[in-house]
Amino acid sequence: MARNKYPEETINQILTVALNLFIQKGYEQTSIQDIINELGGLTKGAIYHHFKSKEEIMQAVIDHLFKGVDEMLSGIRDDKELNGLEKLRKISRVSLNNPAQNEVATVAPKLLRNPKLLAAQIEHIIEKAVPVYIQPIIEQGMRDGSIRTDYPRELSEVLVILTNLWLNPAVIEATPEIMLRKVRFFDELLKGMGLDMFDEQMFQRYEELYRLSAREVSTDN
Repeated sequence: MARNKYPEETINQILTVALNLFIQKGYEQTSIQDIINELGGLTKGAIYHHFKSKEEIMQAVIDHLFKGVDEMLSGIRDDKELNGLEKLRKISRVSLNNPAQNEVATVAPKLLRNPKLLAAQIEHIIEKAVPVYIQPIIEQGMRDGSIRTDYPRELSEVLVILTNLWLNPAVIEATPEIMLRKVRFFDELLKGMGLDMFDEQMFQRYEELYRLSAREVSTDN
């Protein structure tokens, strides 16, 4: 690969290759040389021109991963046309229907074997997704009457943690049938807390993603 004269494109290429390697091999097992080998011609000096260390590459990968999520969440949070419950439903639909979800499902990263990626996701949930985006939406829902709860922080944490960790086959492996039972149980749990979040189309989308993930696991084995 010829050296790219546009630094931003070069950085994006490095981050894409690094993410794929971190997912496939794990952060600890991936070296700077592995990243160079996949970039096909970019020198070690060119990489160190943009990043001082593998740890810095990892942080840039994490920032890149969550940038699009934060932009989506902030856009929905600030939408003046929707009530609190409608915003939560829209977040679920947009997240599930994102075409990138198919790629993530087929790559099937095993986050328990990639503790840095898993820790980054948990940190983002606790420090940003819950207090900056989800809790303000739930508090709006309490004010506009679309959500009834006395525990906005706790409900926000349950909603995001279960969705992103407990229902994520990259964290907890299970058959599509078991995962779908978990989704339907989660739906009943949320209804008991005053959140009617899911419709049949969303269940079908979950099933599609779980089957993509299961197919990739079967291929790997």
